[in-house]
Amino acid sequence: MIVYRCDVCGEVAECTQKQIESREYDFCSRCWGELESKLQGKGRPLAKREMVLIPPRVIEREETPEKPIPGTPPTIW
Repeated sequence: MIVYRCDVCGEVAECTQKQIESREYDFCSRCWGELESKLQGKGRPLAKREMVLIPPRVIEREETPEKPIPGTPPTIW
């Protein structure tokens, strides 16, 4: 514990440094207790994350009519 000015209430007190969303904040014990009670049950559960594999993209080609071989009679449809 180090004496700092609390970022929430602005009082000079023994504060603990907490990191929230990659930023550091100084909280006195009173303000931290209130904030902790408000955040109780919020957020995502810390569960093991699973990797999701997305199937490769399938490109459908349009069928082009085959050209007749030279020297053969044309096909009439």
